[in-house]
Amino acid sequence: MFGMGFAEILIIGIIAILFLGPDKLPQTMVEIAKFFRSVKRTVASAKNSIEEELHISELKEEAMSYKKELTSAGGELNRLTTLDKISDGFDDLKESVKVDIEEDADKPAKEPVQPEVVTFEKKQKKPSEKPKENDAKKEES
Repeated sequence: MFGMGFAEILIIGIIAILFLGPDKLPQTMVEIAKFFRSVKRTVASAKNSIEEELHISELKEEAMSYKKELTSAGGELNRLTTLDKISDGFDDLKESVKVDIEEDADKPAKEPVQPEVVTFEKKQKKPSEKPKENDAKKEES
């Protein structure tokens, strides 16, 4: 049971009889049995607590994996929703342009405007002042 052989248990029993005496030995054996039962219950309780904690940690790990999976799925859903919004925006723009084109097609075309002819007049050259100076010199002489 405890890694002890029959001879070792017999020696412990003989020492207990000599030490306690035959009157106290039965009561002491009952108390020792109660002590071992309480130790056994305590060990079993600790074992169950540890197993529960291990199971809880496994559940936490599983919950974290589900959370990670849901987060990635939510990101994908947001991306798809954004793409749908952009697509709807393009569809709205497409309809708007289509309506504008149809409205313009229904209007009668304006008459073409004739280009205006622009001409520039040539300026006449003014007589230069130098000949006037020469004329003034001729008059003085």
